[in-house]
Amino acid sequence: MANADLAHVRSEEAPTLPAPVSTTGAIGWMRKNLFSSVGNTILTFIGIWLAYSIIAPIIQFAFIDAVWTGDDRQACLATQEGQTVGACWAYVKAYLPQFIYGRYPLEERWRVDVVFVLLVFTMVPLLIPSLPRKGLNAILFLVVFPVVAYFLLTGLVIGDNVILPIVQTAQWGGLLVTLVIAVTGIVASLPLGIALALGRRSQMPIVKLVSIIFIEFWRGVPLITVLFMASVVLPLFLPDGVTFDKLLRVLIGVTLFASAYMAEVVRGGLQAIPKGQYEGAQALGLRFWPMMYLIILPQALKMVIPGIVNTFIGLFKDTTLVLIVGMFDLLGQIQSSFSDPNWSTPTQSYTGYLFATAIFFVFCFGMSRYSIFMERKLHTGHKR
Repeated sequence: MANADLAHVRSEEAPTLPAPVSTTGAIGWMRKNLFSSVGNTILTFIGIWLAYSIIAPIIQFAFIDAVWTGDDRQACLATQEGQTVGACWAYVKAYLPQFIYGRYPLEERWRVDVVFVLLVFTMVPLLIPSLPRKGLNAILFLVVFPVVAYFLLTGLVIGDNVILPIVQTAQWGGLLVTLVIAVTGIVASLPLGIALALGRRSQMPIVKLVSIIFIEFWRGVPLITVLFMASVVLPLFLPDGVTFDKLLRVLIGVTLFASAYMAEVVRGGLQAIPKGQYEGAQALGLRFWPMMYLIILPQALKMVIPGIVNTFIGLFKDTTLVLIVGMFDLLGQIQSSFSDPNWSTPTQSYTGYLFATAIFFVFCFGMSRYSIFMERKLHTGHKR
C-alpha cells in the first residue's frame, strides 16, 4: 500500500513548454542560417565586413555628408579646408524636371503627368491576380491606353482646330523616354516572341526557316548596332520623301531585338512540356491554336517566368543605349546636365549617377519581386 500511495497519474495534459531561446526568434534564425558551422561562420563575418566596406561609404556620401538645399554650385563646395562634401542633392532637385520630362514644353508637362497616372491605373489592376475583369483591364491597357497616351504626348489637331499642341519627339527626354521605350518593348516583344517560338517549332518548313533566320539574325548583332542601323542607315534605303520618326525607329528596333531573345526563352518552356500533354490535348480533339492557348502555353510560360522577367529587366536597362542615336533618356539627360557650369562640382557626376542607379534599381527590383510573387502563386504543382 505504501508503494501505491507514491504513484501519481496525471489527470490533465501537462502545459506546453516554450521552445529553447537558442532555437527560436532572431537568435535561432542566426544559429541556423549564419552560424550553423565553422565555414558558415567565417563566410558570415567576411560578408559582414564586405557589406560594411561597401555600404558604409555610400551612406556617408549619400546621406550624412550630403547637401540637400542650395541655389547653385556654391552650396556643394567645401567651405573649409578638409571639409568633406557628399552628394549634391540640391543639384538633383534643380534638374529633376529635366530628368523626368527632358525638353518637353513646361506648359504642356501636365500631359506627361496624365500619361503616367493612366499607366499606373491601367497596369496595376492587370498585375493584381485577385482583381476581377482581367479582359476589360487588358483592353484598357493594351488598346485604349496606347491611343490616349499617343495623342496626349504628341498632340492632337483636327482640321484647323488645335486640341493639343504638337510636341515633337525630339523634345522628349528623361524618364519619359525611358518608360516609353521600355513599356513598348516589353508589351510588344512578349507576343512577338511567343509567335516566333511557336514558328521555330512549327512543322511547316517555310515558317520554321523564317523564324530561325529572324531569331539568329537579331541575336547575332548587338543592340547598339541595331539602334544605329535604325536611326542612321535605315533612312538611306527609304524612298525620297518617306521618313519615320526617330523614336518610332528606335521602338521598332528595340522590340524586334527583344523579341528574338524572348522567343528563345519561350521555346525553352515549350520544350520542357512533356509530350503527353500534347498527346492528351490532341486526344481531346483540340486543334493547334486551342491546344496552345488552353494547355501548352499556360504551362510553358509559367515555367519560364524567371527568364521572361530577366529579359524585361535587361530591356529596361538597355534603354540607356538610345543616347548613341541622339535621344536623351534618363541617363542621357543626367549626362547632359554635367555641362552646366552653374552646378559643376567634384561630386556632381557621382550624385547624378547615384540618382540614376536608384531609379533603375527601383524599377528592376520591383519587376524581380513581382516575378517571384507570380512564381509562388502559379507553381502549385512544381514545388520541391
